[in-house]
Amino acid sequence: MAEPELTKLAYKTLQFSKSLAGLAHKSLSTKIMEILAPSAVPNLQPISRELLFELRKSINHLEDSDWQDAEDGIYPKAQLFEAPWLDWAGNYPLVWLDLPSTWERRKGNKIHDLPNEIDKAKFPDYYLQNFHHQTDGYLSNHSANLYDLQVEILFNGTADAMRRRILAPLKKGLKSFNSRKRSSIKLLDVATGTGRTLQQIARAEPGIELIGVDLSLAYLRKANRSLNTHNNRLVQLIRGNAEQLPFETASIQGVTCVYLLHELPLNIREKVLKECWRVLEPGGVFVIADSVQLDDSPKFKLVLDNFYKVFHEPFYRDYINDDIDSKLLKSGFENIEAESFFMTRVWSCNKPFNQES
Repeated sequence: MAEPELTKLAYKTLQFSKSLAGLAHKSLSTKIMEILAPSAVPNLQPISRELLFELRKSINHLEDSDWQDAEDGIYPKAQLFEAPWLDWAGNYPLVWLDLPSTWERRKGNKIHDLPNEIDKAKFPDYYLQNFHHQTDGYLSNHSANLYDLQVEILFNGTADAMRRRILAPLKKGLKSFNSRKRSSIKLLDVATGTGRTLQQIARAEPGIELIGVDLSLAYLRKANRSLNTHNNRLVQLIRGNAEQLPFETASIQGVTCVYLLHELPLNIREKVLKECWRVLEPGGVFVIADSVQLDDSPKFKLVLDNFYKVFHEPFYRDYINDDIDSKLLKSGFENIEAESFFMTRVWSCNKPFNQES
């Protein structure tokens, strides 16, 4: 068997194994919740065999796209296998230990159960919640350490593959600046969280200047430990609000935004898109990855409905009905393209060359 076929088989095997692990964890944790905290069990609609088939088909499309992008050189094939395995193994017991407090918050609808030492004046009101019912919201080292593993489990091992869907349109968009020195090109990741997206971008676009902005110092600390190691070029990590980005107008060549929009109120969502347009240089590229929506994935309506019943996502129902394309146009973007991959939709667009502010 040729080497590429062996590598593809190894990739498919890894993805299948992660999928089984995610399903097993969720199945077992649900059974334990039914025994120990039955009042916390959400009232979900059952998923039909036909819908399960559609979900599996969508995952296959995602994985085929992931493999093909690596085959086409968008990013190294080695990136398909990269993950903080030791970190996840060490944190996995903590995921189990964290479940009872999650069930307690869901049962009592305790959505503002945050660390006492937090200075709430430093954060917008909509941010001061336990998104997903997770311990400490986004405001502690404990939360930051568990986040990536929890997301991988939630999406049955496909989270990294979905994040990587931004890389092909990002590379395509940055070609507008190919005549420049690579070190002069700036890429901003808005709501960078633990820096997982920036890690992937660093492998696909070596040499460019990477910047991450986030509201949570705890998550930025986690990102710093992951990104600024060894002899890698340092990534600039800044605490800031996406509603008012701390950058000059037209100073950035590429902006990414991954899994933020569905956690924003409608009016804030619009402000963030306009801010991303403001900081982009004319000709710059903007790439978004976020949840699929009802218009583009109507067959998954039941899955989307179940999602906000299980997890505390206060703005999700509004988001899945929102028209992101029209908001991008209203903000001033052009050349809008969008495609869905399993539970993630990816938008890419540009700031027109004739715009100066």
